Amino acid sequence: MIARSIQILEKLQHPTGLFSASSAAGTGYNKSWIRDNVYAALGFEAVKDNAAVRKAYRAMLDILLKHEYKIDWMIRQPTPKEAFRYIHARYNPRTMEEIYEPWGNKQNDAVGAVLFKIGELESKGIRIIRNSSDVRILQKLVNYLAAIEYWHDRDNGMWEESEEVHASSVGACVAGLKMIQKIDGIEVEQQLIKKGEETLNGLLPAESETKEADLALLSLIYPYNVVNAMQRDAILNNVEQQLARNRGVIRYKGDKYYSNGSEAEWCFGFPWLAIIYKNLNRADKYAYYLRKTLEIANPEGEIPELYYGNTAECNENSPLAWAQSLSVVASA
Repeated sequence: MIARSIQILEKLQHPTGLFSASSAAGTGYNKSWIRDNVYAALGFEAVKDNAAVRKAYRAMLDILLKHEYKIDWMIRQPTPKEAFRYIHARYNPRTMEEIYEPWGNKQNDAVGAVLFKIGELESKGIRIIRNSSDVRILQKLVNYLAAIEYWHDRDNGMWEESEEVHASSVGACVAGLKMIQKIDGIEVEQQLIKKGEETLNGLLPAESETKEADLALLSLIYPYNVVNAMQRDAILNNVEQQLARNRGVIRYKGDKYYSNGSEAEWCFGFPWLAIIYKNLNRADKYAYYLRKTLEIANPEGEIPELYYGNTAECNENSPLAWAQSLSVVASA
């Protein structure tokens, strides 16, 4: 499973270093999302292919440097908060140009994810930062989060939908700021972290004002580890009791995306839970969710984005890089 998944991920990584979310061109998933790139690179990190990891993160830095003028604009003039002024979510993986159509573009968790992983990888001795330009753009990401006041900014969240204050977005930014401040040359005011933590503690274990249980909250346990044991257990209980299904985990109750009357069952929920229980040394739960992960792969070893509710039919976004990568992390 690991070898096959790495083959799939290699095919999805372009010469630039960026990953397509999937090979499905018809749905637009052949484009490249910043967030998906962070999650796609986790699989290569798990098998210690540091060259592929560096290639992916340096490509993300190149995207941010290419659009540095936009980041500068938001820092200088943070209002009005029009969606097009935010760091864009999607790019052409070959040219690194923005995909200009509106796309739930306020995705603060993606910024936090980049800061977190680059800081973490550097602390592990996996050198991502090349030069002073990289340090400069990372500092500007910190300043950008301060400018938009991320701790109460209503963004589109991990699922690119309605604008709310999302715990998964705020938590990603908190984790990112905590980790990136360890890098020489990057300054983070502690108040910037504290404000995020206050919001996070006020929201948890809910995702937002309208969503209690949400699959996105698993990110606060892995990879970010920004919740205490009580918050972690409440999130896990809500996800498993309210959202887990036979072929995946629904994102939240009432989700209309690819709904057939029942919420779509997202495949990466199973390896995500497996990883968390593996890290918690819960061998029983880890084995259960790893087995569920293997069961939902197709005969070619591909893990799709989702299965239609209560069916054995997956959608066309297969294989999904994010899901394939998490299956590697769970299995390694």
